[in-house]
Amino acid sequence: MRCDVFLTDEAEADIVGIWKYVAHHDSVERANSLIDALQEACLTLDSFSDRGHYPPELQRVHVLEYRELHYKPYRIIYRILDCRVFIHCILDGRRNLQELLLERLLRG
Repeated sequence: MRCDVFLTDEAEADIVGIWKYVAHHDSVERANSLIDALQEACLTLDSFSDRGHYPPELQRVHVLEYRELHYKPYRIIYRILDCRVFIHCILDGRRNLQELLLERLLRG
């Protein structure tokens, strides 16, 4: 069964931030290519959306409604509701994410 995939405002802001960082520190072409690949990875969640695993930082505190998909080094954090996939954030996996994930995902 195919699901619809939506990016939240925060996830869209993450994409813009990633693009700006890569464009500034590498090149606009590289930034464009990376964003295209990240968006494609997000769209693959339209089928088999439950294939992602629980983020360990959230699983440790028994929060099991979010899953994650990796596009290294990025982590795509999403939630499935009635065959709709909501992407909540796209974060650099090289950072310590426990506090960031808890703050962003649990504030409602």
